[in-house]
Amino acid sequence: MLRVLTLATLFPDASRPNFGVFVERQTLGLAARPGVDLRVVAPIGVPPWPLARLGHHRAFAAVPEAETWRGLNVIRPRFLALPGTGGRFFAASLARALAPRLAALRRDFPFDVIDAEFFFPDGPAAIALGRRFGVPVSIKARGADIHHWGQGPTRAQVAGAARDADGLLAVSSALADDVAALGVARDKVRVHYTGVDLARFAATPRAEAKAAIGVAGPLVIALGALVPRKGHEVVIEAVARLPGVALKIVGEGAERPRLAALIARLGVADRVTLTGAVPHAELGPLLAAADVMALASASEGLANAWVEALAAGVPVVITDVGGARELLTQGTYGRLAAREPAAFAAAIAELITAPPPSDAVRRGAERFTWEANAEALHAHLAGLVSGRRQGR
Repeated sequence: MLRVLTLATLFPDASRPNFGVFVERQTLGLAARPGVDLRVVAPIGVPPWPLARLGHHRAFAAVPEAETWRGLNVIRPRFLALPGTGGRFFAASLARALAPRLAALRRDFPFDVIDAEFFFPDGPAAIALGRRFGVPVSIKARGADIHHWGQGPTRAQVAGAARDADGLLAVSSALADDVAALGVARDKVRVHYTGVDLARFAATPRAEAKAAIGVAGPLVIALGALVPRKGHEVVIEAVARLPGVALKIVGEGAERPRLAALIARLGVADRVTLTGAVPHAELGPLLAAADVMALASASEGLANAWVEALAAGVPVVITDVGGARELLTQGTYGRLAAREPAAFAAAIAELITAPPPSDAVRRGAERFTWEANAEALHAHLAGLVSGRRQGR
């Protein structure tokens, strides 16, 4: 029996059902494997009172500290996340909050390994907890956790966690190189690709999918949180140069007012829509209606939105970041474009004018299965436990 403690600050709850759904799906796959017993610790960072009662933090009060979530045993301890500190104290605060909870959990569930699913603050906290309980630690890099937290005041903590972890995972080879740049051997970092639900994201007839959502002409979808890193303003300005092309931006975030103002200024409100967040279970039919999925990210690991679009038979226009070249191994899967409107407009227009066959596009996603993802993670974690027992 392999007893896994999955530590994930990036994990959905009732107040954020789309938050970290890919971590949830990966965890469900691992938990379903024979010989695996798994518990999830999904901590929630909260600021001091009275800030904890303001804004989006208010919703956390209704989230239970222990529950069965999609069949998984999940505990959701709170930890103090001091604002205005650049995250310096997040990992230490998280480790302090978790230590007594894990000590109590360990009496009934003597976990063999800690699987940290985001590099910060999960990674440094997991290292401290692994030492306390005498178990190996794996840390997975996903993108922003390295590109953001691996810089500035938290860089030393991220680098230290990478150095001290028993095993490291990254969602792309390019991201594995970025982890290695923190000062660890490249061969210590194993590439662990994401998965995609090939039944949920299916290549249905495009005209039929468009009719279902009331769209007649060419449609671009941009799928990602409304944050500067995703570059939605580039796609908006690109589509503004393409008469008759509609754009739906699926996601929510602090950039909404700025993006809405840009749409109004460009005079494209009749064909560019901020749709807000859409439940993950409903994304498949929406994506299938698109002619192109476009995302002008400044950085990524290997975005799930890229793979989901290909699975739906929709080519992508993306920037040359992270694992983009690992995904776009065939021209039928999409185009790489510079992060500026003219380049995106040209690439989108090319794919709309000469669309690749949907079934050929879908083949680009077929190697990204959750079964392969779970099998690789199981082997990785079991290897760490075996190595620790043998004194390696």
